[in-house]
This record gives sequence, C-alpha cells and structure tokens, in this order.
Amino acid sequence: MTIIDLRSDTVTHPTPAMREAMATAQVGDDVYGEDPTINQLQEMAAERLGKEAGLFVPSGTMGNLAAILAYCNRGDEIILGNQTHIFLNEAGGIAALGGIHPYPIPNQPNGTLALDDIREAIRSDDPHHPITRLIALENTHNCCGGAVLTAEYTQAVADLAHANGLVLHLDGARIFNAATALDVDVASLVAPVDSVTFCLSKGLCAPVGSVLCGSKEFIARAHRVRKQLGGGMRQAGILAAAGIVALHEIAPRLAEDHVRARNLAQGLRNIPGVILDSGEPASNMVYLTLGEDLPLNAEDAARRLKGCHVLVDVVSPRRFRLVTHYWIDDQAIHSTIEAFEKVLGNYS
Repeated sequence: MTIIDLRSDTVTHPTPAMREAMATAQVGDDVYGEDPTINQLQEMAAERLGKEAGLFVPSGTMGNLAAILAYCNRGDEIILGNQTHIFLNEAGGIAALGGIHPYPIPNQPNGTLALDDIREAIRSDDPHHPITRLIALENTHNCCGGAVLTAEYTQAVADLAHANGLVLHLDGARIFNAATALDVDVASLVAPVDSVTFCLSKGLCAPVGSVLCGSKEFIARAHRVRKQLGGGMRQAGILAAAGIVALHEIAPRLAEDHVRARNLAQGLRNIPGVILDSGEPASNMVYLTLGEDLPLNAEDAARRLKGCHVLVDVVSPRRFRLVTHYWIDDQAIHSTIEAFEKVLGNYS
C-alpha cells in the first residue's frame, strides 16, 4: 500500500530526471571552486533571483546561519519574528555559534512583522545596548500557515532597514512557492532584500541542498563562513545536478501543489470537528485544528491516520500541518479526505 506522506515537503524523493542528472553529473573539487555543476547551479540560482552570486550549502539552516554570521559580529543583534524558523527551529545556532543576540517581535497572523514593531526594536546608539545589525523575514512563512509576503511589504521593510543602516536577510526556503502564489517573478519578489536563501530539498524535490544568494562581496564572506561550519564539500556536483533539474522542471509546476492544498482544505472543511484556518491555503500548507468536542487529540488522530496509510505532522495537542508536494497527486488528496472521514466520523 502506498504511503501518503503529508508531514512536509522535505520528504520528497528526487524525480527520475534528477536521478539521471545525478548519475551523469560532471564533478570536480568544489573547495577549489572546480566543480562545474555546482558552479552552474550557483550561477543559475543567482540569475534566477536577480542577485550577483550564489553559494550552494547543504541545508537552509546552514544558509541562514552563514548569512547572519557573514553580516554580524559577536554581541550584535538581529530583529526577527517570534514564529520564524531561524528563531524556533535552527537550534539557536546564531547565539551558540555566533554570539548573536536575537530580538524576537510578534509575527502577525499573515507572517509579517508590524513596521512599528520593527522600528521600536531598532536600538539607539547606547553602550548599554547590543548593536542592531540585521532584520530577518521568512517567505513563505511556515508557522503562519504558509503565508506569503508580498514584494510591496518586503520593500517597505527593506526601506526601513536601509534607512537605519541595517541589512535585510530573507529566509526564502519556499520562495518559489511564494512567487507562484503571487504570480510574480521570483527576482522581483526578492529584489528588495540584501540576501536570500532558498531550499532545493523542499517543494523543489531535490534530495539535498539550499542556495544562498546576494552580492559578490557578501557571498565571498559567506563562503568563508561555510568552510568554518564544515560545509565545504568536494565532488558535490552530484547533488547540485538535482538542483539544476529542480529549477528547470519543478519550480514551474508548483501551482499544482497549491491547487491540491486548496482541494484538500475544501474536503476537510466538510468533516465535523475539523476546524480549518480561515481563508484558502496561501501556498502548499494546510493547517487544521480538532474541535474541543472530539474526544481524541492530534496524536491519537495521527496514529489512526497512519493506520490508513496517511502521515500528517502534529504541531500541537490538537493541531496538524499537511503539506502538498510533487509526490502528492489528486488520488492522494481524495484518499486523505476519506481517511480523515473514517478516523473522525465515529465521533461526529
């Protein structure tokens, strides 16, 4: 029986085209800058995002960490949302490895940071205070339901940052999903930011890797940090080859995942006891909560759903996240709705 894995788009396996590209990839020593496939991916990524240069890294977490370490000194401070991946889910790396002080402010339900909150968080020039150095955003915003930040909002934050001598970094792990949802070119969406990471191994379906993009000067600093973090790889063009296929073939089809997320939400909305977040899913994530009248919690329901060959992500005692991706087709959506009906129907 096929398992329908909706826990995340990180569970995606490489496509047949990716496997073929990986098997035939030209490789060299990337620490010497001699891997032609990595060089091609980095150039392609930078061009696609409208930046001067790119840097292939093993993960989005390393990409974000390398960016922040390239910008900040020990004791500096960054302003970021209290629901961002950097703050919640990157093992405190900026503090543990960089001595960098996070200043978390509330994320709004739509994933944004209120401009007034950012403005108030910027430190004055006072020896008692850490030095505010950077603002970080996330797009799409995972913990805010896969919310999408617009280019206009990003520009407003960039204007505020630059007016105060700060830089703006974007955790764009799913930035191609955001561009798809907004029906805009990805370069225009990230044009206001000084640097951006995006993941190849989530919705883009590659097995490993992310790319950090920015100015040539910034990427040169980040390249040194990557080495310090143990991210200098050798014949890693085998991995980069899958990323090239991802940009060519998977990024243009992400709208299919968004349609399936909306169809999934619509089907689940009709099941008694299921409470969907308001509005349509903004991208490829569906968040839902079990009503208090149901006598089972999310862990119980997830265990029963697993018995129906459906895997879901439990994010709190009564709340789930379901993520569509390349390997989730229309039949999988139908089967998932049926599984929820079977598991929860006995309690309606």
